Amino acid sequence: CILQCFLSLTVFGRAIHAIARISDEFWFDPVEKGLALRSVNSSRSAYACVFFSSMFFQHYCWTAVSQPCQKEQQLSLPCKLIIKSVLPVFRCVNVLERNVEKCSISTNPNDHHITFQLLCRHGVVKTYNLSFQECDPLQAVFAKHMCPNILKVHSRLLADVMVHFPTSQEEITLSVTPMKVCFKSYTEEDTDFSRTMLTEIQLSPEEFDYFQVGVDSEVTFCLKELRGLLAFSEATSVPVSIHFDTCGRPIAFSIEDLLLEASFILATLCEAEKKAASPEPACCPQPWDR
Repeated sequence: CILQCFLSLTVFGRAIHAIARISDEFWFDPVEKGLALRSVNSSRSAYACVFFSSMFFQHYCWTAVSQPCQKEQQLSLPCKLIIKSVLPVFRCVNVLERNVEKCSISTNPNDHHITFQLLCRHGVVKTYNLSFQECDPLQAVFAKHMCPNILKVHSRLLADVMVHFPTSQEEITLSVTPMKVCFKSYTEEDTDFSRTMLTEIQLSPEEFDYFQVGVDSEVTFCLKELRGLLAFSEATSVPVSIHFDTCGRPIAFSIEDLLLEASFILATLCEAEKKAASPEPACCPQPWDR
């Protein structure tokens, strides 16, 4: 598989940084229609997938890999990389956009390496040969179109809301009714409120591009992963869609346009876990599988 000349190196780089908030490793999965980047955390409470259409690249060459004694070709070669080995390639993505004229990625299944090559100004060439591990494909199992609550909002507005929550805030609660949407800090019952800053921001339905509330709901989820998606979506200028149900069911944040799709699926706290003040969110049931 050979990919060359991103239409936007900033967008691709921010996708890598967004996925890095999920886990220490990610799946690099080139297929005929494009390239998918996937990640899931160790507790399986957060899953991310960013899919770049082949049209996103100025040049995209994909060849199916066939194994010996197989009549049919294998449609993809998913491979797993350590995220820390890839982040240095796309460090300071805004600087890369100005200094890098061309970026190419090629995979070689025979020696289990992915090569990232940056062709910079003044003839400087930076080459990164990273080893990968062959693995089974990773795919979420979550029918977001079945969710009764759907919100669609510009990424800039959502980012402006999240900036009011301190970086130390681990989880936030989203509550909706047909009349309003509320984002507020989540705190455990035994928290000393005299030493805690609580934030609550309310939005009216008119502030959303699309607003559908089929059931009054209050869901609590981790904030770190959402911040990564927002940084990525701002680079694409694409609205963020939010699909969710009641507490304990996953919540999905997604963006989509002609060249790419991204979906972050996060577990939410169950009612029993809230009463027990569990510090770790869990998904009931888990929405993805390998």
